[in-house]
Parts: sequence; C-alpha cells; structure tokens
Amino acid sequence: MKTFLTIAGSDPSGGAGIQADIKTAAAFGFYSMSVITAVTVQNTRGVSGVVPLSPGLIKAQAEAVFEDIFPDCVKIGMCAGVEGVDAIADTLERYRPKNTVIDTILLSSSGYTLLERAAAEHMCERLFPLADIITPNVPEAAALTGMRIESEADMERAAEHMHKSWGCAVLLKGGHLNGSDLFYDGSARYYRHELIDNPNTHGTGCTLSSALACSLARGMSMADAAGAAVGYVTGAIGSGLDLGSGCGPLDHMWYTDCFYDK
Repeated sequence: MKTFLTIAGSDPSGGAGIQADIKTAAAFGFYSMSVITAVTVQNTRGVSGVVPLSPGLIKAQAEAVFEDIFPDCVKIGMCAGVEGVDAIADTLERYRPKNTVIDTILLSSSGYTLLERAAAEHMCERLFPLADIITPNVPEAAALTGMRIESEADMERAAEHMHKSWGCAVLLKGGHLNGSDLFYDGSARYYRHELIDNPNTHGTGCTLSSALACSLARGMSMADAAGAAVGYVTGAIGSGLDLGSGCGPLDHMWYTDCFYDK
C-alpha cells in the first residue's frame, strides 16, 4: 500500500486540514499519516482561533513517521508561523521525501489570517525550493508575487515568476477568477471546467493538494497528476454535499455514492 503524510493544521469540523487530507488519501487508496502543526477552532462558518504547536513537537511527530513508515508522498498545508516553517523545512532537508506538494495557505476561506506576512516570506525562502509543486489560488499568488492577477495572461506571468523564483512547478487555481486551473513548469497547460454552482467548497485547497500528492506517488507525470487532482476536486464539489450552516465541506467519497443511500 502506498503511504501519504500530511503536515498541516487540524480542523475539528472535518472539512479542511489534516482531516480533509486523510479523507482524500483514503479515496486514492493510500495509508495516511499526519503531523499536526496547529489546532484550530473552526467550523463551516469560519475560523475563530488557532493555537500553533511548538516547533520541537512538530519535528518530533515528523521524525516518528519518517523513521518508521517513510511516506511515498508528502502534502504540506498550514505552517503556523516562522518557527513552524523552519521545523518543516528542517525535516524535509533531513529526509528528502519525494512527491512533496505545498498548499500555500495564507488565509482561510472565511478570511482568517493563517500565516502572517513574515512567515509567508520565510515559507517562500525555505520551503518552496524543497517542493516539487506548489498550489496557490489567485489571491495567494497575488500576495506571493506582488502582481495583480485579473486574466489568464496574468496567471501565466505569476506562475512563471514563482517557477523561476523557487524552482518548483506551480498549479495555480483559478476558481477566484474564471474557473480554469493553470499548471506551469516552464510551459503552460490549462485544465478548463465550468464553475459549479455550489457554495460548499470548504477545504478545496487541502483536498486538491492531497489528491495531487497521491497522483504523483502513483507514478503520474506532474501535468497528468495535476489534471487528475483537478478532476477529483471537481467531482467532490459537483456531488452537492450540504453539511453545516456555512460554507460546507466537499464529498471526498463522491465516486462511491453507489454504495450507500443518500
């Protein structure tokens, strides 16, 4: 069985963070492991609190995993501050895992700041060069590059800038712009799909990055893995799951609907 490691924050409502990552990896047939970087207080209506774990505890969790069950792929989400970034970067430099995907989480979908500017800049310097691919959305890409992104041409310029700056491939998510997702690794490739009329998109970025990591570990090319991840998330949104009174979660097991009654 292939193995998957998520290094991210915990979402008690189960829609994002390590909970979404583990559900996604299970859907892809992977054995999941987790390193918690922060405990959040959140539900479908938003985030009301974040408590980062100590860098020593983050490192200790990671070492416990890498020294016993070395993962076939790694997804990194919420980093929880400068020291958290260093703890994760130190771990990657020590163990050098393959198929490392970083979800560039700066804000929650409700607008709560999850990574301060200094920590975001540190993440660019220390973590991105260790990644195979990063998965910013349009607002995150704008914040990371200082560019205005209002068109596909802008998306390509921003993706090229990130690729040249940090040496990793980029999957730039276009849901905030036109729905088209852009993969860039020196050349551009779009994954076009219609925007789905479903307000329940909590955990979309976590889910996409985890699906991408698993697809890479299955041996897909970077571009094909990006396409597979986009297709999986599109199906999970399109399934129409409706839980909670706010922005609800995705249906991570959407293609197993034939096995149960809705």
